[in-house]
Amino acid sequence: MPSRDDAWNLLCEYTKGESLRKHALAVEAVMKSYARRLGEEEEKWGLVGLLHDFDYEMYPDPPDHPLKGSEVLRERGYSDEVRRAILGHANYTGVPRDSLLARALYACDELTGFVVAASLVRPNGIWDLESKSVKKKLKDKAFARTVNRDEVYEGVGELAVDLDEHITFIIEALRAVAAEVGLKPR
Repeated sequence: MPSRDDAWNLLCEYTKGESLRKHALAVEAVMKSYARRLGEEEEKWGLVGLLHDFDYEMYPDPPDHPLKGSEVLRERGYSDEVRRAILGHANYTGVPRDSLLARALYACDELTGFVVAASLVRPNGIWDLESKSVKKKLKDKAFARTVNRDEVYEGVGELAVDLDEHITFIIEALRAVAAEVGLKPR
């Protein structure tokens, strides 16, 4: 398995935009936190979070993203398990989320982006954000309208976690990396 440095270099090779890089770092942090919680391989879970959208800038149209990226990952030595989890985060690929890793990525991707958006509009950012505020924003279709709410709820169901607990978990994971992902440091 390639190293975290290899993954970061691959991300930077394909992703020039700061916001997408920060999203990758945010999802990496949340996935690593879930790996710790669930007794899974932290490094592997982090790589999946870091690389899940690495090809998006270059291949933004479905099904190119993530199919073309998966081929790049194969060529660079990433395992089938990692590639399958990344393929599964896009419903249109038809790749089932048949591992805990794949279900976790799906449950964390959209909601992590949403939690970041919710924290950016608050005076104290992530530091006083609570689950109830995020849930209220989820009901507001005009807020962060590119976030697919159906996928948020579907992901929570597939991971079999409580929505409040999942949101709180993501908030806590993001607080630990606030400065790196563009959130106000405390």
